[in-house]
Amino acid sequence: MDSHFLQPVPEVDAPGTDVGIGMVCPFDMALDRELWRWMPWSVSLYFTRTPMPRACTVDVEMVSALGEHGQIADAVRSVLGVRPAAVGYACASGSFVHGLAGATALSDCMRGAGAPAAITTSEALLRALDAMNLRRIAVATPYVASLTDLLCDFLAEAGRAVVSQAGLGYDHDIWTIPYSATADLIRAADSPDADAIFVSCTNLPTYDILSVLEKELGKPVLSANQVTAWATLQDAGVADYTAEPCAAQSLFGRVA
Repeated sequence: MDSHFLQPVPEVDAPGTDVGIGMVCPFDMALDRELWRWMPWSVSLYFTRTPMPRACTVDVEMVSALGEHGQIADAVRSVLGVRPAAVGYACASGSFVHGLAGATALSDCMRGAGAPAAITTSEALLRALDAMNLRRIAVATPYVASLTDLLCDFLAEAGRAVVSQAGLGYDHDIWTIPYSATADLIRAADSPDADAIFVSCTNLPTYDILSVLEKELGKPVLSANQVTAWATLQDAGVADYTAEPCAAQSLFGRVA
């Protein structure tokens, strides 16, 4: 073979994948790339989706269907072949719609399907609030009012005080909402009585504005994708992420 075509083997290995995390997402999840942004080089994400329902309007009936246990178990099993260290259910509304018991049942279902560790977005939120000792929460959502109310009920059931809330009233195409609208939503939801603001929906882009709004408002601003990424990294045994760019966000800037 002509030596011109021979390429030298690198002396130093390029960053590779040491840990895998499975992500079970709703059928309309459009933000795979955003979840990747919280991942260090050593972690790879393996995405799978639930089937598309007949009705795609984001309301209580539709998000209730997203957590059908048979579909969730099938989705988990579809990524087990690459041996993820943990699996997340990346859907806020689908995991809070039936309260704490519903969220727990979903993570139990994922473990029953073979996930070595499992957590839902809503459970990840509670874990983050506990880790940061945050009790009084402002809620910002893109949802219709009935879904926003159910999120507030979920937090109240978990012993948190929802001191204020704001919603955009979207029932479709949530991933198209621009940062400017989300930033205004967060400002509208804030209250002097709130220890932190939670921005719901894993289909709402938030990565680039979280640290900016934290500086502006002087308190933690947590989002659905952020807490899901943080908690699944913990479950996968990955704690060395404080040097990553996301460390500017208060949740990732603290020691796990």
